[in-house]
Amino acid sequence: MDKADLAWVSVSTLLVLLMVVPGLALFYGGLVRAKNVLSILIQVVSTFSLAVVIWFIYGYSLAFTEGNAVLGGFSRVFFSGMLDLANAKFELSGTIPELSFAAFQATFAGITCALIVGGFAERAKYSAVMLFTVIWLTFSYIPIAHMVWAPGGWLFERGALDFAGGTVVHINAGIAGLVGAYFIGKRVGYGRESMQPHNLPMAMTGAALLWVGWFGFNAGSALSANETAALAFFNTMVATAGAILAWLLIEWKYKGKPSLLGAISGAVAGLVGITPAAGLVGPGGALIIGLVTGAICVWGVNGLKRLLRADDSLDVFGIHGVGGIVGALLTGVFNAQALGGPGLEAVSAIPHQVWVQLEGILITVVWSGVVAWAAYFIADKACGLRVGTDVEREGLDINSHGETAYHY
Repeated sequence: MDKADLAWVSVSTLLVLLMVVPGLALFYGGLVRAKNVLSILIQVVSTFSLAVVIWFIYGYSLAFTEGNAVLGGFSRVFFSGMLDLANAKFELSGTIPELSFAAFQATFAGITCALIVGGFAERAKYSAVMLFTVIWLTFSYIPIAHMVWAPGGWLFERGALDFAGGTVVHINAGIAGLVGAYFIGKRVGYGRESMQPHNLPMAMTGAALLWVGWFGFNAGSALSANETAALAFFNTMVATAGAILAWLLIEWKYKGKPSLLGAISGAVAGLVGITPAAGLVGPGGALIIGLVTGAICVWGVNGLKRLLRADDSLDVFGIHGVGGIVGALLTGVFNAQALGGPGLEAVSAIPHQVWVQLEGILITVVWSGVVAWAAYFIADKACGLRVGTDVEREGLDINSHGETAYHY
């Protein structure tokens, strides 16, 4: 065991937790209307917590132990065989305790489930959200994590590159959020009533915590205190900065004013875009990925959203889905040594790698979409997916949770 590696992965795990609670919770909370802010906060906290418990029971075992091309086995159910406290023996994963690796990956599973709730925010029943999470985590997140990251996994063996979760986390969650937006239907008054964010400073605070926490997400995925972590760390910084500037410049040109909402949206887009590439491209490639992702995601939450005609409340697909797709494809390009990356030795290998990346994207889109639809269907039949119209108009906070965020 290497103590420096253990310290870095432990800190990175804390940083990913910071991304979700409070980061994502505050980001999403500030973007919804005041009558629904508590509902989105509790959905983020609850889905994350549920995912962590499932991860301990069977999720980690099915995702990361030896099995077939799609799923692992049951050798690590309840983390069995991972540690023997009586004899002070801990199994290692590389240079860190396997327990630390499993804990780090638990936060990835948790944030992916929490991201999805932005797609159907302000109109879903709490019980249905929780049931959906159990089904989707089990049949979508876990198999895709195994396929992409586990030796023997389908996409892993194909050579798909995903350093920290472009496909596993962001495309996976983005598609599930989009399917949810379609399945549950548009919010009451959507397109006719103002649905502006109720607290942009809160959303800004959340976005800032996301950026800070994302260093653990990306640089922590090196699983060691080494040069790859240093590369992923800087790439996460420069890509995000580039995406913010790209988003603001486009918004300034076409809308006449740069907005804070645009800046924080650009930040998240850049973070998503660099996630699959963080330790696999050079800083120049990272900056280009950030600029391109920021620019394309402006279209993702405007033009594409209108084309899709879905009420994806908090743009889970427009930013995480679209940004993940752009980042995954560009990883296959800028991984090349000729473009400053550490990987592909010949430029001629780029088209094949991009094709492998596209395969991974398409498999994730179809797999997550089908599982998400089935999970929403089951949750709808079991619990009723959507709250009543009167409840939605009054707000989920008081009706579903008996609380209000603000007292005047």
